[in-house]
Amino acid sequence: MTNDAQVSPTLANPFEETQDHEFTVPGQINYEPGLYEQTLQSGQDLLDRPKTAAGVVSTEKQHLKNRMTVWERLEVLADSGTEPTILFQNWGPNLDGASLVTAILKVNGRDVAVYGHDFTVRAGSMDATNGKKLARLFELAGKRKIPLVGMNDSAGAYVPAGVGGLDGYAEAFTGLRKISGVVPSIMCMFGFNAGGGSYLPRQGSFVIQPNDTFFGLTGPGVVKSVLGEDVTPDELGGPGVHSQTGVTDFVVPDEVAALQKVKQLLNYLPANNAELAPFQPTSDPVDRKTWDIDILLRKAFNSPTGFNTPLDISILIQQLCDHGDYFEIQPERARNTICALGRMGGNVIGFVANNSAVGSGQIDIDAAYKNARFIRFCNLYNIPIIFMEDTTGFLPGREQEGNGIVQAGRAMLDAIVDLRTPRFLLLVRNAFGGAYASYNNYPTGADFVVALPTTRAAVMGPAGVEFVYKKELREIRGSVAKRVAAATQEQVNNGMSEAEAKEAAEVQVADWQKQEEAVLVARYEKELMNPNEALSLGSISQIVMPSDLRKVLAENMAFHLEHYNAEPLNAVQREFF
Repeated sequence: MTNDAQVSPTLANPFEETQDHEFTVPGQINYEPGLYEQTLQSGQDLLDRPKTAAGVVSTEKQHLKNRMTVWERLEVLADSGTEPTILFQNWGPNLDGASLVTAILKVNGRDVAVYGHDFTVRAGSMDATNGKKLARLFELAGKRKIPLVGMNDSAGAYVPAGVGGLDGYAEAFTGLRKISGVVPSIMCMFGFNAGGGSYLPRQGSFVIQPNDTFFGLTGPGVVKSVLGEDVTPDELGGPGVHSQTGVTDFVVPDEVAALQKVKQLLNYLPANNAELAPFQPTSDPVDRKTWDIDILLRKAFNSPTGFNTPLDISILIQQLCDHGDYFEIQPERARNTICALGRMGGNVIGFVANNSAVGSGQIDIDAAYKNARFIRFCNLYNIPIIFMEDTTGFLPGREQEGNGIVQAGRAMLDAIVDLRTPRFLLLVRNAFGGAYASYNNYPTGADFVVALPTTRAAVMGPAGVEFVYKKELREIRGSVAKRVAAATQEQVNNGMSEAEAKEAAEVQVADWQKQEEAVLVARYEKELMNPNEALSLGSISQIVMPSDLRKVLAENMAFHLEHYNAEPLNAVQREFF
């Protein structure tokens, strides 16, 4: 083998010789096999056929693309020492139905319904039988209340199957929609998926896409023929594209990383909508002091930029969670907001947090939709949420308005108002205007609202000084011309030329004006940009010291969860989602 030869890893030896099965009963006397044994052998051949039909060549082609076969993927996903239960083994004489494998697996000790396309058989395409098979698996997952995992690697509908392949997709679409909100589902996008192979997995709760993969409604060839546009698969439907639009929730390096991500995510999810997410005992004390939050805020707010200093809110989330472990959702999209799953005192908690380290934590269209989708998921599956507010408001501007920031903001507000699980609000710093009014306060249904001493809650930020002290500012600015004239005359009397005197006077008066306005800004911040009024009105339950945050939030959340009845959502179906 040459040094530059490509070596592809595999879990199985494709050249291993198969051994014939011996259909004997332990302890029986030897005898000549007959018709009965021949029948058993035929049945065994049918069981083994999908695993061996691809042959060495097709299997190696899959490996040379850095992809596993569907059987290897099942082995990676399943718990060590367990065997998958293969369902609906309806492969016919031409391997009809064999391009899709359905199974029940043990993952993290829990039963999970799994399907996977076998790209070595008809490019994993959907034929007339596969849709019914998928729909039955979805129905089984919904009936038995177990999560669903999809391993998608499909070229779409099987063309020779005619409309049967399309009917198969339609049946699968319908089946998956019926269990949406009943059991959570995680979809992995392997290989090159097009058409229905893209529609179907995006119906799932979460989508995981490895690098060097594609999925989209049409491939680059169709785009070229219809629009005359040259585009690569990665530019059209790669992870860099889908992770920014929210179509893909997680980008990972390869298939093994994707399957490990599935296991990690399942650890935070309930099996269905009638139970809480799995409790995990922890050795991290609930009353652990969060000194690092205190250090972060001290360094930030004692800096030259003071209370305008950006800070990474994920540090607070890390400090609150058991052993600092949390799982971020859509980490590559809309970094001005963070959505994550973590645990406090062993209980799974959702976090929705403004991140002032990016764009001052302002809520734009992408952030609003990212928040709304995550909040609705937590609402369906009985996951409590802690909102962490530090934003100057919704992002203004022509581009945002033109693209529908009002619609996006309403979607987020609707999700918050509809939220039925225990829901807390932590005011970290800035909480201004419409962003405060729509961000899970007591009027919108919060169960518990606390604030750090650094909170600045007001109708407007520093710009509000223009409205509150309008008279004082008018007097300051109205006196500028007189002060410039007086200062100019004074400098002329001191021997300066008219031009020099005027220039010096303008600088002197400008400095005076800046100082006077700064005094009003400081007065505004002291009188109105603080938690005092909110606390006196009952808009805030209490002020919490940064080092006590974990203790206060974890203990109160444990109380609310103890008295929360986990059940399916029974609310009125709203007009918009």
